[in-house]
Amino acid sequence: MSEGVHTLLREDDRTLDTADALALPLGDADEPLVTDGEAVAAGDMPQEPGRALALSDFKPPQAGPVDAALRWAYRLGVPGSLLAAPLRKPAAPRMLGTVMSPLEGDRAAGMALRAGQLQVHGLKAPIDKVDFASSAPLTPPFLRVVHGFTWLRDLSACAPREECAPIAERALRKWLKANPAPGKGAAWTVENAGLRLLGWFVHAPLILSGDPAARARMLEQMETTARWLDRNVTSAGDLLGQVAGWCAITAAGLLLPDGRPRRLYSEAGLLRALGELVSDDGGVLSRSPLAQMEAIALLVDLKACYDAVDRDPPAALETMIALLVPPLLTLRMGDRALGSWQGAGKTSAARLDALIEATGVRARPAKDTRHWGYQRVDAGKSVLVLDAAPPPRPRHARHGCASTLAFEFSAKQQRIIVNCGGAELAGGQVPIRIEQGLRGTAAHSTLVLDDANSTAVLIKGQIGKGVEEVDIARTVVKQRGRDATRLEAAHNGYAARHGLLHRRILLLSADGEELRGEDLLEPSGKEGKRGKIAFAIRFHLGYGIEAGLSEDNRGAGLPLPDGSYWQFRLGGDSGEAKMTLEDSLWVDGHGRPRATKQLVVEGLTPRSGGRFPWLLKRMG
Repeated sequence: MSEGVHTLLREDDRTLDTADALALPLGDADEPLVTDGEAVAAGDMPQEPGRALALSDFKPPQAGPVDAALRWAYRLGVPGSLLAAPLRKPAAPRMLGTVMSPLEGDRAAGMALRAGQLQVHGLKAPIDKVDFASSAPLTPPFLRVVHGFTWLRDLSACAPREECAPIAERALRKWLKANPAPGKGAAWTVENAGLRLLGWFVHAPLILSGDPAARARMLEQMETTARWLDRNVTSAGDLLGQVAGWCAITAAGLLLPDGRPRRLYSEAGLLRALGELVSDDGGVLSRSPLAQMEAIALLVDLKACYDAVDRDPPAALETMIALLVPPLLTLRMGDRALGSWQGAGKTSAARLDALIEATGVRARPAKDTRHWGYQRVDAGKSVLVLDAAPPPRPRHARHGCASTLAFEFSAKQQRIIVNCGGAELAGGQVPIRIEQGLRGTAAHSTLVLDDANSTAVLIKGQIGKGVEEVDIARTVVKQRGRDATRLEAAHNGYAARHGLLHRRILLLSADGEELRGEDLLEPSGKEGKRGKIAFAIRFHLGYGIEAGLSEDNRGAGLPLPDGSYWQFRLGGDSGEAKMTLEDSLWVDGHGRPRATKQLVVEGLTPRSGGRFPWLLKRMG
């Protein structure tokens, strides 16, 4: 079983009335949400039924002695043609089926390709001037598109095959000339090679429509890439890259002649990798929504390869797709697009809808993904999402962010509180130089202590020391006769350096029009340290919100683009904390950094701890 995120869970099992739980009406921003630094007990929020990840789901398919022997021999390096047909010559390379994937690409990016422009996250580059060599100094997003051939899906979405095939073949010839044989560099990472080979199979009509000699060379290149992946798939940088490699090898076993031994071998490897890829509730261990989407897309394409040869896929593929969808929907905000977590920008509703439709899975968002680490609350027409887990462990991180206890909040289709997001898109319209900053704690809507990240943010998407444990309790209280949801979480990211724990409590009213919060700093040991330390609680505002501070610098009015009006107010017992309005940015669904604002509650707090209540409420 995969290693779940280390999360400590509170076990509180009774529901309290408002008078017991809060003592004062919800609208009073000054009333503490905790008593003597401890969480108020309440009943667990009813969860939607879900299917738990089981070890038995991802065991290799049951095989008879012949299949088991073929799998064993192929793993040892015996050629598949010799195992499949030992008494005849190897079959000539050919495609055994035409794949019809339900996934569609980005039509705008495809139209840009037809116009001679390679478009990546909104940034265009003339394709005639792109260096296709594996060692070319391209930004990471361009390297992935160029060497993963992900642009084939976009091209196929913009026009009939007859119009697109010449464009695909020209680009393919340039790539093959620059990469005539397996080597090193970006073209020969397991993930890019896997994406490339699977893309070649899925979009074969675009690249195999030329003369017979070119077609034969391309089929040989497919077989060469598959053999390279056979030998190197387990050396992938992470589990998602390994899954991409296994999916491509499995597709080769299905669609190329004499593929039965390869398919038996790769199905076993794929199922092992899938079992290790996700947490117990179906979220990939990188905790990235973009990685979650990629995993789903890989399995959808692979399932289409099975359909192309009229073969049923292992039951575990269907099981995994069904497990992956609900956690992804956890991060869907009121505008139906995804929130900005672990390097992702706002992923468009249309792209998400297309992906979910392609899976054929009908599911509701998971509310409480304690292993993947996100908590979702739906109230009225508002959506609240809280990051209630440590960042991904270093071996799983892809664009790891120090975002523990950050939250996003939307009302109807308007995002009110957001995270900056977009680190994974750096190298498109997002400058590479700010990638590491976008992964820091200050780029998220949470508390920052001493201007330091709660978890160390390293280069190349990696994460260092910091948050190791998160204590999370999800409870229900009665508010005006209706259920209101209360989230309480604490992390130890600042304990080693500053001797303080950060605890955050969020209480969302039943109608979704009042979000009451409290941030607390508590000594991590029996005795608090002396002196004071600087803190800042950041609330990054959604795009288009023009905030105005109150005269006492303890409140702000938030007129929203949809015409509604919200007010943010700092509690009266927050000590000497003051609020300022600062510049921020937010990466939209097209990978564009947008200028926004942020509310910053800042000041000095004793090292013995402090509490800072606040209220966000709709006023009209």
